[in-house]
Amino acid sequence: MTRSGTSSSADRAGDSDALEDLARVGLIAYGVVHLLVAWLALQLAWGGGGGGGSADQSGAMATLASKPFGKGLLWVLAIGLVALALWQLAEVLRQRSRLRGSGDAKKKAAVKTAKAVAKTVVYLFLAVTAFRFATGGGQSSGQQQQSAVAGVFSWPAGRFLVGLAALVVIGVGIYHVHKGITKHFMEEIDTAQATAGQQQVIERLGLVGYPLKGVALALVGGLLGWAAITFDPAKASGLDGAMRTLLDAPFGKVLLTVVALGIAAFGVFCLFRARYPERT
Repeated sequence: MTRSGTSSSADRAGDSDALEDLARVGLIAYGVVHLLVAWLALQLAWGGGGGGGSADQSGAMATLASKPFGKGLLWVLAIGLVALALWQLAEVLRQRSRLRGSGDAKKKAAVKTAKAVAKTVVYLFLAVTAFRFATGGGQSSGQQQQSAVAGVFSWPAGRFLVGLAALVVIGVGIYHVHKGITKHFMEEIDTAQATAGQQQVIERLGLVGYPLKGVALALVGGLLGWAAITFDPAKASGLDGAMRTLLDAPFGKVLLTVVALGIAAFGVFCLFRARYPERT
């Protein structure tokens, strides 16, 4: 097969109606997970510890698993998230020919490729988490992260690698803040068919959701960095630990509530993305 043929096949795969429909399910799943995380964070802030559940993705999955028909919904979410990951992989394939170019086009293709790869990893991680909770083998994200960090600490230069990972997570958080402030999130959604009122709502959701999700991610990265500095994997407590750290700060309930509402706004933005997916 020629290179142009390969590129054409990738474009057809990425533009497949069936894959796009499944990706919509994945975007809905992604939005629902964020809405559940926001709800758990609000319970943590005002409900005396959130009922013992983790205010993170695993807590959201556990909440679904405990409900009637919850495990069936988790299977649907997992399949949708896998489709969403495949959608991003198709984007990587689409950018291959552009990476062989030069100048600004090559740089843009490299950035899009890096973003698509990162999103693929995130969606696959969430899909695996959903599968595990659907089959009764779910585990707290914080526990998984602590176990992973403990394992990395045993490697040569493991402490350095954990510190580097912390900087990456902090950088992703800062990127989300920048993306929200500059409104670059509007490049990920096609609002041509949306009403003027819907476009305004979508923009406001992104302006609130992206920066506050970025704050939460930066806190996760900060805890990971503290784990590297103290050489203590227990400090790498993930998103749930970040939420609890925020709660312990001065005016913690208010701060945690603001971040929770921001995460909820991001979740609703994802639902709009499912309604008006990005066209490439």
